[in-house]
Amino acid sequence: MSQASRAAVTDAPRPDTGRVRRLRLPARLRNLELLLLLIACGINAAAIVLVQLGALGHVDLTLVYLGVGLSVLVFGMHIALRYVAPQADPFLLPIATVLNGIGIAEIYRIDIHYADVGWNSAGVRQIVWSAIAIICALVVIMVIRNHRVLQRYTYIFGFAALLLLLLPMLPGIGQEIFGARVWIHIGPFSFQPGEIAKLCLAVFFAGYLVQRRDSLSMVGKKFLGMRFPRARDLGPILVVWLMSMAVIVFQRDLGTGLLIFGLFLVMIYTATARISWVILGVLLIVGGAVVASQVLPYVNDRFQNWLNPFSQQVYDAQGGSFQLVQGLFGLAHGGLIGTGLGQGQPWVTPVANSDYIIASLGEELGLAGLFAIFALYLLFVARGLRIGFAGQDDFGKLLAVGLSFTVALQCFIVIGGVTRVIPLTGLTTPFLAAGGSSLVANWIIVALLLRLSDTVRNQPRLVVS
Repeated sequence: MSQASRAAVTDAPRPDTGRVRRLRLPARLRNLELLLLLIACGINAAAIVLVQLGALGHVDLTLVYLGVGLSVLVFGMHIALRYVAPQADPFLLPIATVLNGIGIAEIYRIDIHYADVGWNSAGVRQIVWSAIAIICALVVIMVIRNHRVLQRYTYIFGFAALLLLLLPMLPGIGQEIFGARVWIHIGPFSFQPGEIAKLCLAVFFAGYLVQRRDSLSMVGKKFLGMRFPRARDLGPILVVWLMSMAVIVFQRDLGTGLLIFGLFLVMIYTATARISWVILGVLLIVGGAVVASQVLPYVNDRFQNWLNPFSQQVYDAQGGSFQLVQGLFGLAHGGLIGTGLGQGQPWVTPVANSDYIIASLGEELGLAGLFAIFALYLLFVARGLRIGFAGQDDFGKLLAVGLSFTVALQCFIVIGGVTRVIPLTGLTTPFLAAGGSSLVANWIIVALLLRLSDTVRNQPRLVVS
């Protein structure tokens, strides 16, 4: 046989082999996810048992049984993925599961100190909300079979986001907690609609920027080697900035305002690849922060607590730095390897199970434990960005980047505030902190990223391998 004939035979297509590879890839991904889920559920069960042994000296199986029920829901979602999203990313669900479980264990540890049981226990409520959040994620993954469908409702999502942000301002259902008016209260239930609003905004920003990308990126005058947008193209960023400032002024929610503007800024940079938008956004953020710190007393207090936390006057003041300092002392008490689950004193810090759960975990798990948690967040965000960069449609790219960055920015804002890197805000740590609305929103993010990773058709191995 000639060399040309051998080359032709070698290069001939092998449809059977390709078919086998396509069939085996989804099964391999889901089997990897199953293995990781078993490890995640084992870690969660061990964390609850260690909390009980450390704080009580014996094991109470009641919460363990509730945790088993939660694990059943997680495995139910895994089974659903085998049928409706077989090529979805195998890491997202296990990471969310283990973070959620560690948060429940630490919240339950604080409940033990206060002898809270039943529905009065924040740990039990967190398990119930986790179950609701997982069911919501399962519904999303079952109903939305292709993420491109969301693009049809771009402006509906924008209107829904605006409506959700306005709900806490309505008399009768709006509720003010710890000085921030971001909650609605209906009967026995309270909910923070801003958590769902950030998801609606991510979809709206993605759809809007896909439509307006050319005018926002290709037109403008050059200055200092950068192309800046025209004055008439500054409308979107100014509107979002004003929306963020309105949240800060009227709802007294510094964290959500910063999150909304930061989300838009990253997405518009991803859509246009123009650093000039980032520069303009940073100038608006700095200018708004300076004005707010001088005009709004509660923002000024946050800055004073950040700059002078150990001043006796600031420490003793109403709304002073007591909480921040106690959190720092808790982190210092934990040291490198922590006191051990169930053996610290996290309750010394106010709201240790929500805003300051990072300080609580830092005390009992130490710096090593916190680094492990941060690594999980880093992997989660990296997988989300990988999904976005591997996608072929612009809407999917922007949506994946926006959802991933929402988790990343929220982690930075919360952890940076607790560790005194930036002024403290009122956001909660994703998956870890007590709070039903935050859990539901973050589990929906997981579901959307899973759907995005499955519906990416071109070069799928870059997304899920």
